[in-house]
Amino acid sequence: MGGYHPGAGRAIGIITLVVSAVLGSVYLLGRSLSLGPTQNDSTVAATGADHSGYADQSAPSPTESGAGPTGAPGNGPNPPEHSAAPAHDDPNFGPLGTRMSTGTDAVALTFDDGPHPEYTPQVLAILREYHVTATFCVVGENAAAYPWLIQQIVAEGHTLCNHSWNHDVTLGSRSPERIRSDLLRTSAAIQAAVPDAPIAWYRQPGGAWTYSLISVVRDLGMMPLHWTVDPSDWRAPGETRIAAFVVAGAQPGSIVLLHDAGGDRQGTVNALYRILPALTARFDVHALPRRGT
Repeated sequence: MGGYHPGAGRAIGIITLVVSAVLGSVYLLGRSLSLGPTQNDSTVAATGADHSGYADQSAPSPTESGAGPTGAPGNGPNPPEHSAAPAHDDPNFGPLGTRMSTGTDAVALTFDDGPHPEYTPQVLAILREYHVTATFCVVGENAAAYPWLIQQIVAEGHTLCNHSWNHDVTLGSRSPERIRSDLLRTSAAIQAAVPDAPIAWYRQPGGAWTYSLISVVRDLGMMPLHWTVDPSDWRAPGETRIAAFVVAGAQPGSIVLLHDAGGDRQGTVNALYRILPALTARFDVHALPRRGT
């Protein structure tokens, strides 16, 4: 009485295994139904990120990012349909529909993070020497600090690109209102120097694109601008490495990422004396259109 019966123990064990298997299957099925392929607003591209030299790089608060106190979606809207990327087989477009080709056989040089009173004038002088125009992705606080450089950029035929107010790599994870305010503030600083100059392009610092960011950029009438060739000159590897990488990597349609601020950019400046003769011998090299395509 009350003794152990082997048959009963085996039966209980079998029942337990069956119940566990069923519960596990139900759990996995529920996960697959609830967590199917979705598009969230996390960063999808950071191929040149983590540039240093600017403040306010901290992660956004849950309120700013559109998440509730537990991390669940809060006030942040779902990605709107018009922010979807074009067909992936179109070589002109990259992450989330960002432009990463000129769309022609021409090559475009782009300079980020400026203007800077030491390096930008040197870059402009070298471009002038080789009769090349470029696209300058300017930071709002720098545009406000050095308006005469913005004026010189435009006067010499170059194209302007909005690059956020203070190089906020995390901007795309903030609320749409915060993103819009940042971009408008930057464009206002640029246009205070050059009221009639169009700002057709926006480049996100670090290439940290999100659906919310793309949506705001397009709503403001700008084209999101990525790149094709990145020599990581922001790491200051030296003029020889910068020049060799760009010259070897440039192809018809390439958009080259370079920097004229955000750190010591003398290596980039010096590299241009090697880059420009090599590229102009092989390609047409000129700025992106002043109005987006």
